[in-house]
Amino acid sequence: MRLILTRHGETEENAAEIMQGHLPGKLSPLGIKQVQKVALRLKEEKIDFFYSSDLARSLETTKEIAKFHPNTPVKFVTELRERFLAEFQGKKRSEFDSQSKTIETVEEMFERAKHFLKKVISKHHKDTILFVGHNGINQALIAVITSKKYQDLGKMVSQHNTSISIFEVEEGKNNKIILYNCIEHLN
Repeated sequence: MRLILTRHGETEENAAEIMQGHLPGKLSPLGIKQVQKVALRLKEEKIDFFYSSDLARSLETTKEIAKFHPNTPVKFVTELRERFLAEFQGKKRSEFDSQSKTIETVEEMFERAKHFLKKVISKHHKDTILFVGHNGINQALIAVITSKKYQDLGKMVSQHNTSISIFEVEEGKNNKIILYNCIEHLN
């Protein structure tokens, strides 16, 4: 399976350093431009199926990309949502308490990514799939693809808004990175 992975465009909350988690998020003016540019960058890619987080910031990003792929099925799913941050959603990063018992743990998010990826690989093993997600869940997916552990997530590079990563993925085999966290289309 060929997997193209991107993150939603910048949101007003990203710009204000507010944690969104499962909040919808509102694309900023810069985010709207980023989304238009990533859509143009992916215009010529063969995409057999879209999976997107159902949160507004990813949903809007997906809809813009899908304009160039009108016959490609799109499915909005909860599995590609950002990490659930409970009472810290809508607050500044400085207020975050990673020890809170109410938030989704990094390990839980990693397991969610692993199970979703396995399900998609078994269904689309010969297809090109586009995932539109968020920084945290995309990092978890990349960790799974590159055989890292959930403990490695904190050391991973943040995924830029509308960055593109492309992988050749096969269940139980060595996966290949074709492109990683690329934002050349934003220049």
